Amino acid sequence: MSRLLILGATGSLGRHVLRQALAAGHDVAVFVRAPSRLPPEVRERVSVHTGDLSAVVPPDLVSGQDALINCAGHVADGETFVAMVDRLVTCADLIPTAEQPVCWLLAGAALLDIDSSGRRGVDLPEVKSTYWPHQVNFERLSRSRLDWRLLCPGPMVDESALGLDRLRISLDALPVEIPAVARALPDSSFLPVFASLIPQMIVPYADAAALMLANLDRGNAMSRHRVGLALPVGMRGRKPQ
Repeated sequence: MSRLLILGATGSLGRHVLRQALAAGHDVAVFVRAPSRLPPEVRERVSVHTGDLSAVVPPDLVSGQDALINCAGHVADGETFVAMVDRLVTCADLIPTAEQPVCWLLAGAALLDIDSSGRRGVDLPEVKSTYWPHQVNFERLSRSRLDWRLLCPGPMVDESALGLDRLRISLDALPVEIPAVARALPDSSFLPVFASLIPQMIVPYADAAALMLANLDRGNAMSRHRVGLALPVGMRGRKPQ
């Protein structure tokens, strides 16, 4: 059992993390803007703290936790998202190293390496203009002393879990096979190839939550890595626009 702080616990991913954390017997605290959005049966089982992450990250709340999972914020919020992550990282980084929580944060598949050159989806035209905050947040994490892990799935959907044993899981690179002929393409020509790979990385929220909760131990193989997720080979997901 871990002492676990969940930020954004009432959102699409956060609700799955919260349910699974309670089912696993963790000692859970949540930081939310609207406690009324928590089901009554959940409010009775967690320590509820109210506030707005766009304004402040309470240091006394982060301190004393074994792990922190941030499901709050959205890349489309741009600078607001970047500022929130910076406040969160700064707050956790002020805690003495031995007492810092393991920190899970969220990015997207565009932050993963496409090939050994280090090229990423976020470098591609039309992708960078929206997903640049993930790159900035990654750089901020890399400058910290934290034991962080950055989950980088494709779009997520509210469907039944497939199970981690069935998913393709990668560190730092895309979890899908890149056609050899496409690797040498310039960015503008590679963009439609990248877009064609995304359906393989449309994963259930439940599996994303399970992956984070299964990797809360300090210094494990995912420590300070970007983590990719993909469906089993041959399977493609769908998400309405």
